[in-house]
Amino acid sequence: MKKQKYAESDAVRSLAALAQPQRLRAFRALVAAGPEGMTPGVLAVALDISPSALSFHLKELVHAGLAYSEPDGRHLVYRADFTRMDGLLAYLTEHCCQGAACEVKPRRSKAADCVNC
Repeated sequence: MKKQKYAESDAVRSLAALAQPQRLRAFRALVAAGPEGMTPGVLAVALDISPSALSFHLKELVHAGLAYSEPDGRHLVYRADFTRMDGLLAYLTEHCCQGAACEVKPRRSKAADCVNC
């Protein structure tokens, strides 16, 4: 699958959609579900959110291009759009480390320095 080039306006729309706690939780749940996706009913129960509120949040994720739905029998299944997600991540990190390969080194916790831990 060809990678999609993100424009600044696309990134703003995607980040704005994720800048709401319930939408962020819904998107993360869809990402965790993988290609199988989730029905709104299962997602509403998993997130402990009303179906009407979830419907609004899913509409916003779809509008931002971060999710899509497909009919599956009598149900809709929502899935994260991994291509768009990858495009957003690529856009955000495009100039990371001035174009050189970068490696994020984990910081040592204070507990690692503790001799009694």
